[in-house]
Amino acid sequence: MADIRNFTLNFGPQHPAAHGVLRMVLELDGEVVQRADPHIGLLHRATEKLAETRTWVQSLPYMDRLDYVSMMCNEHAYCLAAEKLLGIEVPERGKYIRTMFDEVTRILNHLLWIGCHALDVGAMTMALYTFREREDLMDVYEAVSGARMHAAYYRPGGVYRDLPDRMPQNRESPWTDAKKAAYRNRNRGGTLLDFLEDFTNRFPTYHAEYHTLLTDNRIWKQRLVNVGVVSPERAKQMGFTGAMLRGSGVAWDLRKKQPYAAYDKVDFDVPIGLNGDSYDRYLVRMEEMLQSNRIIKQCIDWLRKNPGPVITDNHKVAPPPRANMKSNMEELIHHFKLFSEGIHVPPGEAYAAIEHPKGEFGIYFISDGANKPYRMKIRAPGYVHLQGMDEMARGHMIADVVTIIGTQDIVFGEIDR
Repeated sequence: MADIRNFTLNFGPQHPAAHGVLRMVLELDGEVVQRADPHIGLLHRATEKLAETRTWVQSLPYMDRLDYVSMMCNEHAYCLAAEKLLGIEVPERGKYIRTMFDEVTRILNHLLWIGCHALDVGAMTMALYTFREREDLMDVYEAVSGARMHAAYYRPGGVYRDLPDRMPQNRESPWTDAKKAAYRNRNRGGTLLDFLEDFTNRFPTYHAEYHTLLTDNRIWKQRLVNVGVVSPERAKQMGFTGAMLRGSGVAWDLRKKQPYAAYDKVDFDVPIGLNGDSYDRYLVRMEEMLQSNRIIKQCIDWLRKNPGPVITDNHKVAPPPRANMKSNMEELIHHFKLFSEGIHVPPGEAYAAIEHPKGEFGIYFISDGANKPYRMKIRAPGYVHLQGMDEMARGHMIADVVTIIGTQDIVFGEIDR
């Protein structure tokens, strides 16, 4: 009889289910994983180092490119850390806009996650459904910032500008006739808030379609139930946060425990799992989308009733209005200094974390009083979750490794940073 040998296999970095550039060295006994060793660094872009040579505002667009699925959430943590050092307060309307866009981003992230997770496991259709909804939310991003993904909309002190009064319209073209253009514009007649409200009313119906497709699907349950089980104690020991921690039954959410922006003024629930397996994490993220929808509705309601400033009036941090700048010498000087030198942040250190769609995303700054950070450290949730890969995959089949990568919601921009 032939000797049984352990095989060593390279899973990735060009594997379609490796989500970018993960190289995983798997030690196999037949088809059973004995050890999984993730090799990272293949997407390293030196974001933390680049921040040391850029002004405080110039580094902000780099945040969009960390976790390139949850753009505005990354910006939020960056701005919170800078605001902590500056000791400035964001206007109430700015806080609500940030809260609303954080939740829009959470839905965007979870839609891509469930689409790709299902695709990895073998369910083709999900991605087509979820990208239909992402298109509407991408239009909201584009209306407010001019970019569909890398928005660079938040600023230390608030947000770049107020919400637009109208949505971009689809126009007639050689590819789009008048009838099709009118159909696509049917809910774009009002303001951005009207368009978003229309989306929040439609979303629960779409969400029910995802449940119909997956939740009781026999194959989906066979692939997810009891795969990648993590106990609550181990989840805490390994530093898991977000849905990875809540899926194991630990009710920890920074929006409730350490509220920031306007989260202490909105009403929402924190879903938690029971068994700590991939199926529980799937259900937790699905429910999170509905809770985000609830928060967006409340923010829309508040923003309609309360006009006001969206960024701080401290002109050493935020530029003055252009009209004032063109008629007032002092404002002109502020404007010139801000755009030539940037913000001067007092010496000190600060850490600010948010409840990012993937977990706790934190930014740690050390400032020496200059117009650029002395040091920046990013606490990326995916980086911490990936170290649990070996423990979660041990004893499972090769096919389950794909499920576990999916359930961790891995994005390499923030892991390699």
